[in-house]
Amino acid sequence: MGIRNTPFASVLVMPGFIGWMLTPEFRRHLLTYIPLDTLLTTIELDDNGEFEEAKEVYERCLAGRMKALGEDHTDALDTLSNLGVVFKKLGNYEKALEYYERALKGNEKTLEKTHPDTLDTVMNIALLHEAGLMAYGKAEELYQRALSGYEAQLGKDNDKSKKCARNFVIVLENAKEKTKLKKILDDYLHLLLSESWNV
Repeated sequence: MGIRNTPFASVLVMPGFIGWMLTPEFRRHLLTYIPLDTLLTTIELDDNGEFEEAKEVYERCLAGRMKALGEDHTDALDTLSNLGVVFKKLGNYEKALEYYERALKGNEKTLEKTHPDTLDTVMNIALLHEAGLMAYGKAEELYQRALSGYEAQLGKDNDKSKKCARNFVIVLENAKEKTKLKKILDDYLHLLLSESWNV
């Protein structure tokens, strides 16, 4: 959620804004609306790999957003998902799953089950089950849900659908589920043409 799309933006054109900038209320709004978690911890994660520090920034941001916006606000839910990513990178898959599932529950309530942002969380959980928890059956179930949703909401040509299809194909190939694998490859010919699959 960008600053232009928030109540904070309207303050920028109000008289007395400069005086308000000096108040504690302004600092609270600044931490709430400007995505400091994205700006700061993405740099830390990508450049330095300082996951513990990144986790602390996300946790502070989450506490502020939940207090100011509520636990089901999309900004708070995004931060829950980001914490899931950090815990996954730290190798704490159970904690990552806990944060992802909290984000999923909130997204389903706030955005509905088939919203693309909800499906992104479903796919994150599928990836966690596949690569972290080694629960391939659960990963397959979640990829199927995400792919069906992406196709219905965005179409098969969308990049999210294509990425999900590729991840799903990998799980199906490893599970030797050739019938399901062939169906996905028939629907996503670019995967069949660009990579070698055991069908």
